[in-house]
Amino acid sequence: MSAHRRPFPTRWLAAGGAAGLAGIIGVALVLQSGGSACAAPPSTTTKTGKATFYDLGGTSGNCSFEVPADDLYVALGPDEYSGGASCGAYLDVTGPKGTVRVKVFDSCPECDTGHLDLSHTAFKKIGAEVAGIIPIKYKLVANPRVPGPITVRIKEGASRYWFAARIDNHANLLSSVKVAGPGGTFRSAQRTDYNYWLIDGGAGSGPYRLKITDVYGITTTVSGIAMKPGVVQKTGVSVSGRSAIVENGTVAKKNASAKPAVSPSGSVAPKAATPSASSVAPLPASAVAVPGTTEDALLAAADATTSCG
Repeated sequence: MSAHRRPFPTRWLAAGGAAGLAGIIGVALVLQSGGSACAAPPSTTTKTGKATFYDLGGTSGNCSFEVPADDLYVALGPDEYSGGASCGAYLDVTGPKGTVRVKVFDSCPECDTGHLDLSHTAFKKIGAEVAGIIPIKYKLVANPRVPGPITVRIKEGASRYWFAARIDNHANLLSSVKVAGPGGTFRSAQRTDYNYWLIDGGAGSGPYRLKITDVYGITTTVSGIAMKPGVVQKTGVSVSGRSAIVENGTVAKKNASAKPAVSPSGSVAPKAATPSASSVAPLPASAVAVPGTTEDALLAAADATTSCG
């Protein structure tokens, strides 16, 4: 398991592969380093796969987030987790019983491409717990509604000489984060596989400004971030539907790139046996998620015009 993953969560696993999530969030592979290289916006095309569920057992996930209040989250295999680049994105997952929206929260080292490991709560919303493994359709959500304003958490051990921050409620996949101390210029931070953005030489003593850019080229700047390790700091910026709502004097900046439309919106009891992949029944036709035509067209426009500077 990853060194940053909390030890020994309880998982329901099954053998075999499935259609890949890489087609949806493949852009994350280009963005692992947190550099300034530009990439096309990720596809929101619906993919096919399978889902299992697991229990954190009182621990947290590799993305270093607090557990969502609704307990709806997902762990991705190594290719899709992509060194932490997928953290904080949202997926709509459709199973035999319906659709659930989950936050990318964790890594699943043993999961193949297309194998989504859901929280127990999320799994029960779309499939029967006794099944253990179910067929799914899933897609990345562009511009999901998030539960609150952007938050920044400075990591324990950080100082004026070593900067490390985790960003939450950013809605879309992030391509870069830049940091400036008082009166200083912006410096690029590097992404880690545990979802913190680092500057090894530090960025001064703060307060800091963070320039956060997503994969669609939208840049949001938050300010007033203090050097308070271990404290989740709420900013005055709420991002929703490609708009940055500015509160309390915090500045949000949007560039001129095309903008896609907003998408709609316990413990595990052991089971006798885990079904094999070949025993998974197909989804009923009524449960198949269909890509939004308008959203896909706008994503194509963003693909043609987005700048990730």
